[in-house]
Amino acid sequence: MINQPKILVIDDEPLMRISITDALIAEGYDVKGVETGRDGIDLVSKNSYDVIITDLRLPEVDGIEILKASFKFSTKAKVVMITAYGSVDTAVEAMKQGAYDYITKPFSMDELLIVVRHLMEFRKLEYENLELREKIDEKYTFEGIVGSSGKMQEVLKKVKVVADTASTVLITGESGTGKELIANAIHYHSSRKDNPFIKVSCAALPETLLEAELFGYEKGAFTGALKQKKGRFELAHTGTLFLDEIGEISPAIQVKLLRVLQERQFERVGGNETLNVDVRIICATQRDLKKEVQKGIFREDLYYRLNVVPIHIPPLRERKEDILLIAASCIKKFSSQNNKPIEGISDKAKELLLNYPFPGNVRELEHAIERAAVLGNNKEIQPADLPDDILNFYHNDSIRISYSEPLSKAIEHFEKGYIIKAIGEAKGNKTLAAARLGISRKTLWEKCRNYGLEKAK
Repeated sequence: MINQPKILVIDDEPLMRISITDALIAEGYDVKGVETGRDGIDLVSKNSYDVIITDLRLPEVDGIEILKASFKFSTKAKVVMITAYGSVDTAVEAMKQGAYDYITKPFSMDELLIVVRHLMEFRKLEYENLELREKIDEKYTFEGIVGSSGKMQEVLKKVKVVADTASTVLITGESGTGKELIANAIHYHSSRKDNPFIKVSCAALPETLLEAELFGYEKGAFTGALKQKKGRFELAHTGTLFLDEIGEISPAIQVKLLRVLQERQFERVGGNETLNVDVRIICATQRDLKKEVQKGIFREDLYYRLNVVPIHIPPLRERKEDILLIAASCIKKFSSQNNKPIEGISDKAKELLLNYPFPGNVRELEHAIERAAVLGNNKEIQPADLPDDILNFYHNDSIRISYSEPLSKAIEHFEKGYIIKAIGEAKGNKTLAAARLGISRKTLWEKCRNYGLEKAK
């Protein structure tokens, strides 16, 4: 949780010190103002500050000494130097030594407040990354990614190998398979884990906004650009940038992204300054980018730049041995959250889960278990607690077959449900479904006609 930001102001000019202090208090900050550098260092040694605003030239102890003290006693504090025009060179040197920024006299109070607001945005981002790091052991360890199937073990094996490298990773898989979770695991098991981990959903923003979001912009670059803003590449410097749904970006953004990958350089929108960046790129998509390249939708050169280390996450229907493991993990989580004493899943509910193809993959399974945990009133999840999509998967209502029916009728129920399942797993390809069932396509067609399944998919 982010507490009220604490700011220390050090200036030997009473009017300047009081003006700055009052303006910052009006912005909602917790502010302390002192007159001398010695008083400032004494406070820094005893308290934790988010921002230290200090005059560069002070009697006895100057701003450089205060900067050094901040490194020693208050490592999270960002130091802003106030300097006269003739001392700019010294202020620049202070920035080389670790100061966050400097501002020259005379200045407007709005100018100083903008610097502080930028700092607070940066501080918020740091706290968000800290919260993510604190969750590593709970959520982002390899062991936390549930999957005992051979296919998932291969995925995790590749993650372990690639994590602590600088290679670009392209994660593919259907929606809901856990691509972002794999990206998290890669970052948090790399040497960059203590540095920024920035995420961008490329599908959520139109082209113009995505460009500004990725590369930042200069003041006045477009209508509404009232101040300079750093982009996600800049914020991710020395860390990792996760580009989700990379297949959705426009050709124009593809060109700019290719340049960053090739040269590790870019310019902010509306700017001329070339910025160098050290960023590890992880991308994810549910699209088949190779087919997109063949169609001319996605650049071939960019595809090969992104596809250095491909990691494909199989859909849940291809690793059914993971279904009950994931369900058990979800029960533990959601029963605790909702104060429900759920101990497991009934055999009939297990059967329904194992036979359902889960088009929404792990995300759909998690939502199904959460629903059951919230609405169920038994120690075990029952079929009635599951969503209708799972209950109604078999169109022949096979869960209501009773022993009073003739064996021939029961066989028909089973065969019909088995055919529906086979066609569903083959994604409507009846030739493939027939091969898996061990019958000819003609035989499958006849059975579908007899059971009223001509449109089965």
